[in-house]
Amino acid sequence: MKRFTHINNSGEANMVDISPKKASKRVAIASGSVKVSKKVLELIKNDNIEKGDIFSTARIAGIMASKKTHELIPLCHNINLDFISVDIEADDRMNSINVICESQTTQKTGVEMEALVACSVACLTIYDMIKSIDKSTSISDIRLDFKSGGKSGSYKRK
Repeated sequence: MKRFTHINNSGEANMVDISPKKASKRVAIASGSVKVSKKVLELIKNDNIEKGDIFSTARIAGIMASKKTHELIPLCHNINLDFISVDIEADDRMNSINVICESQTTQKTGVEMEALVACSVACLTIYDMIKSIDKSTSISDIRLDFKSGGKSGSYKRK
C-alpha cells in the first residue's frame, strides 16, 4: 500500500521535503460550478446584481486566494506562481456559473492546490454576491481536471 507523503514514520503530519527535487514546469487546472436559479442567472447576465460585477470580483478573489494557498492549507509549500487564470461563464442549460482556474509554476512542487483554492474562492465569492437574492444557490463539483509536471507526470480527468 502506498503511504501518505504528509505523514512521517511516527504517524504525525509533516511538510514534505522537496529539497532534492528538480524544478520543472507544472500546470494544474481545476473547475467548479455555482448552481443558481433562472432568475438570478438572468440578473447576472444582464449585470443587474446590486453588489456589482460578479465575474470580475470573483476572478480577482480567485487570483488573490491562489497566491495565499500556503497560508490556508497547513502543509502546502509557499511557491511562486508564474501564471494564474480564472475563467467564468454562465451556463444557460444548467442554470449555473462555471469556473475554470489554471495555475502554472516552474518550481519543485505542483500547483494543484493553488488551482483548487482559486476555484473554491471564486465560487464562494459568487455565492457571497448573490446570497441575498437566492438562498438556494449551491456550489458543487470543485475538482482537479488536469495536472502536468513533476515525478507523478500528467493527469487528465476522464
